[in-house]
Amino acid sequence: MAIKYAILGLLSWRPASGYELRKYFSESVALYWSGNSNQVYPTLVQLHKDGLVESEVRQQGNYPPSKVYNLTPAGETALREWVVADPPVPQVRNPFLTQLAWADRLNDEELASLLGRYEREVQMKSLMQRELIRRGPEGPARTPREQLLWTMIADHDCRIYEAELRWLERLREELGKRRTA
Repeated sequence: MAIKYAILGLLSWRPASGYELRKYFSESVALYWSGNSNQVYPTLVQLHKDGLVESEVRQQGNYPPSKVYNLTPAGETALREWVVADPPVPQVRNPFLTQLAWADRLNDEELASLLGRYEREVQMKSLMQRELIRRGPEGPARTPREQLLWTMIADHDCRIYEAELRWLERLREELGKRRTA
């Protein structure tokens, strides 16, 4: 996902400064961004040059002034064109699977330890995701449908973690069959 579209989407919800956008990305359940958070500022500059956003400087009391960005009509059009474009198929790339591919080198105890550590990490991520969902929707809720979409986006990661835990359970069962056979 290009960060540019995530930024356009957030600005379609409400005006924001670069700092607010960076903070939103770092805390978001729904808007996963794997890039460097410092990419927000150069992207905003480019979006401004392209006429997709406009900015205004706002005074903040005793704090330094802040540049706040708004979506332009051209930005709204670009966002809409991206939303209706063909969606990319998810890329399932889990570095643990590469690690696991060579885990036959481990004895049974070492392999069980590796699986246990991975399971604890997945359980922790699942718990954190559930807590974020429990705190309530993070995104815009301008319509009931929009609220449902954001809720389901947050639920998506929970389901992935649950599936990963079920897969680990199955892996352990299959390994147990091989050990006793």
